[in-house]
Amino acid sequence: MTESIPQHQKFKIFIAPQGQINIDNHNPLSLTDLRLLRRIVRDYQFRGSSALETMSMWASVRKGEFKWIYNTQEGANYVFNSFLPEELSVMKKYAMPLLQAIEQENPYFPVAERLIRMLKFFDDMPDEWVPCNSILREFIGGSCYADV
Repeated sequence: MTESIPQHQKFKIFIAPQGQINIDNHNPLSLTDLRLLRRIVRDYQFRGSSALETMSMWASVRKGEFKWIYNTQEGANYVFNSFLPEELSVMKKYAMPLLQAIEQENPYFPVAERLIRMLKFFDDMPDEWVPCNSILREFIGGSCYADV
């Protein structure tokens, strides 16, 4: 898309949850799990996909991230940390029923259990408290931005 724009006129921004997030002194939050949870909620909200469908594609998504996305972070002019302290409290109500629907015999059950254990640390937060221009709206809906 930007092939005709000279390199020195481009400002590259890399957006992703960054850094170390700890639930307590002994339990770090996996950023990969956070991104999977975001994807589960978004895919259900906007594509009607079950958590199982999203989890079954996750290995392919991760492979694509390493091939096409992560190597661009190094060349970015700015890295934007998209993690929001409230996002797990907001997404919990969307994710829990989807994860709890995965049966114990399913190969993705351990992943669902890990995500459920992570979410149990958080209280629910109403969507009304999330501004309409928050990046969190990409996952839960209700954005004030509209396609034109």
